[in-house]
Amino acid sequence: MPLDGRPCDEAGNFLPPGTQPPPRTTAPPDDWSPYDDAVQFQVADFLFHKVQMSSKNIDHLLELWALSLMKHGDLGPFENYQQLYEAIDATKVGDAPWQCLQTEPLAVGEDAPAWARQSYEIWYRDPDAIIANMLDNPDFDGAFDTAPYVHLDSEGKRRWHDFMSANFAWRHSAGAMYTPLFFGSDKTTVSVATGDVEYHPGYMSLGNLHNTIRRGHCNGVVPFVFFAIPKSDRKYDNDPQFRTFKKQLYHSSLAAVLSSLKPGMTNPVVRRCPDGHFRRAIYDFGPFIADYPEQVMLAGIVQGWCAKCTALSKDLDGDIQGRRTHGLTDTLLGEFEADILWDEYGIDEDIVPFTRDFPRADIHEMITPDLLHQLIKGSFKDHLVTWVGEYIYLEHPKAKADGIMDEIDRRIAAVPAFPCLRRFKQGRRFKQWTGDDSKALMKVYLPAIKGLVPPEIVQALSAFLDFCYLVRRADFDETTLNEIDDTVELYHTRREVFRKLGVRPDGFSLPRQHSMRHYRPNIEEFGAPGGVCSSITESRHITAVKKPWRRSSRYEALSQMLLTNQRLDKLAAARADFVARGMVPPTFVPVPDKAHDAEDAEETDEPRVDGNVVLARRRERAYPRRADDLALHIKLPHFPDLLASFLEDQIYPDRHSDDDSVSSDVSFDLTDSFISVYHSAIATFYAPSDPSGIRGMRRERIRSTPSWRKHGPRRDCAFAVEDQHERGFRGMSVVRVQMFFSFTHDGVDYPCALVDWFKKVGRSPDPDTGMWIVEPQMKGRSRLTTIIHLDTLLRGAHLIPVYGSGHIPVGFRYSHSLDAFKSFHVNKYIDHHANEIAF
Repeated sequence: MPLDGRPCDEAGNFLPPGTQPPPRTTAPPDDWSPYDDAVQFQVADFLFHKVQMSSKNIDHLLELWALSLMKHGDLGPFENYQQLYEAIDATKVGDAPWQCLQTEPLAVGEDAPAWARQSYEIWYRDPDAIIANMLDNPDFDGAFDTAPYVHLDSEGKRRWHDFMSANFAWRHSAGAMYTPLFFGSDKTTVSVATGDVEYHPGYMSLGNLHNTIRRGHCNGVVPFVFFAIPKSDRKYDNDPQFRTFKKQLYHSSLAAVLSSLKPGMTNPVVRRCPDGHFRRAIYDFGPFIADYPEQVMLAGIVQGWCAKCTALSKDLDGDIQGRRTHGLTDTLLGEFEADILWDEYGIDEDIVPFTRDFPRADIHEMITPDLLHQLIKGSFKDHLVTWVGEYIYLEHPKAKADGIMDEIDRRIAAVPAFPCLRRFKQGRRFKQWTGDDSKALMKVYLPAIKGLVPPEIVQALSAFLDFCYLVRRADFDETTLNEIDDTVELYHTRREVFRKLGVRPDGFSLPRQHSMRHYRPNIEEFGAPGGVCSSITESRHITAVKKPWRRSSRYEALSQMLLTNQRLDKLAAARADFVARGMVPPTFVPVPDKAHDAEDAEETDEPRVDGNVVLARRRERAYPRRADDLALHIKLPHFPDLLASFLEDQIYPDRHSDDDSVSSDVSFDLTDSFISVYHSAIATFYAPSDPSGIRGMRRERIRSTPSWRKHGPRRDCAFAVEDQHERGFRGMSVVRVQMFFSFTHDGVDYPCALVDWFKKVGRSPDPDTGMWIVEPQMKGRSRLTTIIHLDTLLRGAHLIPVYGSGHIPVGFRYSHSLDAFKSFHVNKYIDHHANEIAF
């Protein structure tokens, strides 16, 4: 049968090709039901969703609003907050009410422990209703795949990006619109100060959605269950029976909540899709996003073992072994006793995974790679950074080791500013680490330890970071997958330095280190790891759990949180409906990925560097407008000569001059040219692997201002393209922007930058850090300064000093770093675009 999910009518009968979708509603374009008009909806959406105003403040605002309109004989949009909430509650689209599932006590006798005599509440929403609502969301039109596909580039090489381009979808598709369900769950704490309040939400998404939608949320990741969290006396903290009960309660809850999906997993159900067409959909359990502790509980394995393969827990630093499956587990359960299963195979026979109750579902197959906890927080921060500290204290007396650690912190604090770079004012000396903190440390850590630890350690970390940046890309081809394999082998070779130095005498048999071996097969299986990373559910905690909790009264808060989530979903669905009917403007307009269109596939095969740099909107009025006066103001007497030389290059590009002054036979009258100075420029470029817009375009500000946050000037650096035919940084240089300006000559506008140049040190990157090193380019005793057209700039560049053997003085400010040091690393880890394009 076809796998493309052909359009059908509401009864499931296939339609002829080219048939237009039926209208979603017969309501007229001025029907705002259940709201009276556009103002009511916009006010409800603004107050409840955007600013999340409390009911008391809503009443106060509505009262002021009514008072202001009374003199005109009119009233406000709502009388009070109750009327506003009633309008939201009356919304029909997006409705998926919460229900309660209550368990029976495990035991009834007084001798039984308290946890066994309790009943537990699991709050959930019908997952089938959630799927129907998500499929019927017109916001997802253009970012939704109705069938698995294989993307081949112009050379016939396969590419992987979104889930439907990967092997899992191909293997599981079955004759209708394949509808894979994404799941994710993770405990989260909303308040430590008021009694360690924690919740355990579960989330659902669709594998048909593109990764940009899932990562950007856009209501593409929805909470569907809040698991019970059994508590008991301290004496039961390590009780095996209690721990087994908690795990099995989790699985039993999932099996019960998801039971309504069983019919749709074997027989197609008709559902309306984002493009308005009805299709026959077949449900399937796709990836389950979870961190390692949750993976252990999901897979029913023993802590310290791999949830994906049968590698021994004492030999996880070797190759991956055969895949775990339910079938293999059943065979082992029939052959061995519980203690052998536990010790030799890492199987907890007391746990029955929830997937046992569903067709074609195998939890070991569903478990995904986890960039956040396996690599960023795990292998990097918890392992490598910790091992570096352990080496320092093994190698040096405590007093000297403390001084080296302080030096590393001062170096990290001295890193120059860059857009969106999180600053470490005191180095790494803070207790509560977030995923964003770990990501920020990855960007600046390598140059900070260079010279303070053996080069082999720096090389090991460099190989690991290269691996991280490879697997965090948004798009993969066969060449990239081979690079991943090579980088894993290189890292495994280089990390042996920690065993050799006595930091890891027992080796590297650690699940999070072992997970690196699984990334290539996982990419082939699920697509880009960024689309199945636990950072998606971690960030969803904020909007689905933490913010609703803060809006509650704190007393029996869960019911209030559930109602808040339900109202938010209804508002989002109502907005999508009104957008589809042309009644309100869209919040975003997803554009189809050209990689999904066979006709345009060739256009996407080459790396995209399209983008531009434009000056800020407003000129700074404190600067003189004439070239001679401006030269005095910026204390650069030969500025008019530089300007004339720039014009000669623009008007006579075939001429070549050996110096910076204008040729003797050419002169330019600049008396009528007014100069406008700007303190920044905006670079826009295609960077789908970085946090960016739905279209994959990223905006970044390059600054050149004499005063930045009351701490002196800020002059950012940028990549200047010199030779477009050379790959990466070999065809570029780094410049430091001293001034952005524009002027008009003979009717032509020239946006420009006054820049100081850096030159490369050596013909290849530094062998330890893998980064290019640059130093200021001199002309005589002065910096080489020229004027370049803004089209020459590609985007911002980040430099980190080569600290050498010197020490950073206490109180040194990062704003002085670009002036205080003699050479710099060109930071290829500042973001993925720099890593992919510039290197």
